[in-house]
Amino acid sequence: MKKEFTPKVSKPAPAPLPGPFAREVIGEAEALATHEAEIMQKESATRRDFRDIPTITIDPKDAKDFDDALSHRALGNGLHEVGVHIADVSYFVTPHTAIDKEARKRATSIYLVGRVIPMLPEALSNNLCSLVPHKERLTYSAVFEIDEKGAIHKEWFGRTIIRSSARLTYEEAQEIMDGKEHEHSAMLLALTKIARSLRKKKFAEGAIAIHDTELKCEMDESGTPIRFYVVPHSESHELIEDFMLLANRRVAEYASKTVDNRVGSFVYRIHGAPDLDKLAFLDLYARPLGYTIVKGQHVDASELNRLLTEVLGTPHQYFVHSAALRSMAKAIYSTKNIGHFGLAFKHYTHFTSPIRRYPDLLVHRLLTEYLAGKKVSQKMLGECDKAALHATEQEVAAATAERESLKAKQVQFLANHVGMKSRGIVTGVTNFGIFLREETTGADGLIHVTRLPNDYYVFNEQRMELVGTGSKRRFRLGDTLPITVNRVDPECNQIDYLLDE
Repeated sequence: MKKEFTPKVSKPAPAPLPGPFAREVIGEAEALATHEAEIMQKESATRRDFRDIPTITIDPKDAKDFDDALSHRALGNGLHEVGVHIADVSYFVTPHTAIDKEARKRATSIYLVGRVIPMLPEALSNNLCSLVPHKERLTYSAVFEIDEKGAIHKEWFGRTIIRSSARLTYEEAQEIMDGKEHEHSAMLLALTKIARSLRKKKFAEGAIAIHDTELKCEMDESGTPIRFYVVPHSESHELIEDFMLLANRRVAEYASKTVDNRVGSFVYRIHGAPDLDKLAFLDLYARPLGYTIVKGQHVDASELNRLLTEVLGTPHQYFVHSAALRSMAKAIYSTKNIGHFGLAFKHYTHFTSPIRRYPDLLVHRLLTEYLAGKKVSQKMLGECDKAALHATEQEVAAATAERESLKAKQVQFLANHVGMKSRGIVTGVTNFGIFLREETTGADGLIHVTRLPNDYYVFNEQRMELVGTGSKRRFRLGDTLPITVNRVDPECNQIDYLLDE
């Protein structure tokens, strides 16, 4: 028997996750919830009223906090009024309160397998701020008079009150969009036409069409993983994305125009151009497929989009889209606007998820000041700048925790399935072996070079492949191979595969 080849590597200590909310924070939230009826009555007198206009939410099946809704009514002459209504968290969470300090510290909700660590206490996130159906809720809205070609004829931003008519899942919305009769069929069909136009325009202007697949873990009552699956990404998902992008972009454009794009005066979501060295790695892989996506110091967005679209549904999709994502600069929060490369927007922000993202709450506060024609103090702007930087750091930490949570479940599952035969797609090639993503769990693992068929293998870094000097056999990115789960180390979250030949 060959000696085990994978070195033991101690896992680094994970960053501490937020614990339970302090009693003071919970107390503030619950006190607000006890005054729900009087708050709604008082605010309805001063807000733009959408309670009698058809309004729906569309979210995942397991969603508990609904922070965005869409309303629609036909205006005639080919125009439609579309309202993008966002939970008005800024009304309930005011600066320097205990809730605000804790939300700023957390900066984001964290979605682990089987549980959520929320940014806001449940009394707000799942109740008072959640746009649940058939209840009056306070919202901050972007309202557009828009035609079916996506041209905006008029827009309005401000505080509103709504009453959601229906809570739909993405699956239910898709069935209606596909022709199933429903009380909101006409509304969804009208929104679909507009969203398609917005989508077409976005890609025509150079947006990058990366599809980042979402992997979910299903567990039994004891928390033991029983299966993994990719969340389907249907047109109903794209419809919501399109209108959220519209609201985020137009709010950013309004604020930027108001302050003459002055640095430090607004919180943007920015995204720089790709790293050409990293993208060259994808370019080398793409050339044999007939694509050239790097030309000198220029990224050919149209060629990149052609490649990303071409590989959809093929074994190459995971690698190509992952490599494209890795080549991109990390989107961050900043008070200095450089635009958003991936979306091809000159101005962009996050306005649509204040229940789970603190920067959205900051955007609502700043927008309130600018709509009122006020000059924001340097103290407030300085606080926003620091909070934006912290939010970016927390977003990275949250993403790491979410990945580690899923990885732990993958390892737990495969530890009980050593010897299982499967297939894996090659996602990485090095001089010491190949990394593969197992198809049923999405778990990444290694086949060490010493466990490949008897030969001497040379690593070609330019082509990212291992080549047997005798057999001339090549192991390349995107190859799909038969594998066996060989060894699983839960302590180090490591998985070794064997080539099953």
